[in-house]
Parts: sequence; structure tokens; C-alpha cells
Amino acid sequence: MTISLDFEKNIIEIEQKLHELRHLSRAGDLNIAQEIGHLEEKLKKQLSQIYTHLTPWQKVQVSRHPERPHCVDFIRELIDDFVELSGDRKFAEDQALIGGIGRFRGQSVIVLGTEKGHDTETRIKHNFGMAKPEGYRKAQRLMELANHFRLPVLTFVDTAGAHPAKEAEERGQAEAIARCIETLLMLEVPVIATITGEGGSGGAIALAVANEVLMLEHAIYSVVSPEGCASILWRSADRKQDAATAQKLTAQDLYGFGVIDKIIQEPIGGAQRSPLSAITKAGDVIEESLNKYIALSGTDVCTHRRNKFLEIGNIN
Repeated sequence: MTISLDFEKNIIEIEQKLHELRHLSRAGDLNIAQEIGHLEEKLKKQLSQIYTHLTPWQKVQVSRHPERPHCVDFIRELIDDFVELSGDRKFAEDQALIGGIGRFRGQSVIVLGTEKGHDTETRIKHNFGMAKPEGYRKAQRLMELANHFRLPVLTFVDTAGAHPAKEAEERGQAEAIARCIETLLMLEVPVIATITGEGGSGGAIALAVANEVLMLEHAIYSVVSPEGCASILWRSADRKQDAATAQKLTAQDLYGFGVIDKIIQEPIGGAQRSPLSAITKAGDVIEESLNKYIALSGTDVCTHRRNKFLEIGNIN
């Protein structure tokens, strides 16, 4: 059973009953396989009904679910022989942003991603996925390394935004993010970005200026959080649901606007219910996207990426 969200009351009741019946079945007390099968079918229908009709705010909640697969999970399952590369060579190491080299289905790649952490200890270690300037400068360093050795870049984005503290601003947060964006626009190797949970503000786009931007079905991508948007527009975070609707931050909205290129379908009930299945599906879509650019020249790859972002919002 996963951690429940506020709109999943009926689902949680069924899951709890299933848990009890499976325990009795394993203990050999009762032959209740038929009842278990009936509840499993009921659970599947309930999950399908609810997750097919999620509101934007409910998708925000799902995107933030602590049991969704994180960057370290994608790296563990998809990247062979991963070697983490640390430090920005200027100030410090930032563990909110993970980077390194490895092999993705036989292809050597540079991997970059924001990591939120799974529990209290790892969340503190990774600063809840909010990178500081040194994290983005590390990312820039690895992007340049990828360009030098002609290695494709894969990025995994899940962050509420860049670290907002005073010391981050003093060390040039905005400049570090801008340099990342500039570097991505100049790379002559394929770049595939995947929004796995939250894609928040400049902290997300610093890793998402890619030839193809993919999004998990229940991920979100926006310039500001719904709470932040509500606080700015209505002077009250209580209007967060209205803000989420107005922002058009879902994968479905963004695909319609041409901001992202593909939506990666999640297992019924969200990636948090079957992380390995979600990761495998994402890997298949990433491989399909990457293969389209491997044979292209560096100039063509770079030109495609630049034109893609120049054309976003073009109504002509």
C-alpha cells in the first residue's frame, strides 16, 4: 500500500481490505482467492476511473508523491556502470543535482538529474531537490564534457525549483541557471529531458532545453508552483487549486501547446504504485527519442534544438 492522497479514500479502503485478505490467505486460514480477485478487479476499475479524470491540482499532488520513482531510481534501473562526477571545480559539490557518465542500453551517455530524496535523511542530504548555483555549474561542466566526447545527454527533472535562499542568490543563482540554458542551446550532441515529477521554474528548464522533452503522464511543469502563483495573484495560497487550473501545467496541456514532445503513460494509479514499470516504460520512450538524433550531425542536432524552442508559442 502506498501513502494515500486526499482523493483516494475509496482506493485506500479497498487496498487495506486486500492487504488483510492476502495476509489471511498466506496464513492458510481461509480459501479466499475468489474474494481477492474480485477486490483486485474493483481496485483496478477505481484507480482507472479516478486517475483518468484527475484535476490539475490532483495531478500536482500525484507529481509530489514521495513514492514516485526519483532520479536515483532511474539511474539505478536504466544506466549501467554509472560513475558519478562531483563538484563544479569552483566552489563545492551540490548533491541536489546528480551527474555522471554511464551506458544507457549500450550507448555511452552523460546523465544529469535533480534528486529530492526518499526519506528525511536523504531529503536533507539532497536539499529536497533544490539545486544551488554550484549544482548548475556542475551540470554545465558535465554538459561541456559531453560535447567534448560526443556523448548524448539524458536529464531527469524533479524539482520544486532552484534553492531560493539568500546565499544562493549571492553566489549567482540566476547566472548559473542562465549559463546552463545557454550551454544546452550550444551542444552538438542529442539531449533528451524527462520531467518525472515536478518541473518547477528555472530550476527545471536549466536541465530541460532538449531536442525532445518528455513528461510522465502525471508530472507537472510550470514557471512557479500553484501555491506561489496563488500568493502572487490572489495574495492567498488557499487559491492554489484555481492557480493549478489556470497555469495549464499538466502534461496533457503542455503537449497541446507544443511545449513538450511526448507523454509517457504511467501504470494505472500512478508511477508511485509501480515504480519499476514506470521506469521501464520511460526507458523505452527515451531510447526511441534518442535514436532519432544519434545519426545526425552535430550542427543538425544543435539547429533542431534551437529552432524547437524558437517556435514554441509561434501562432503563425
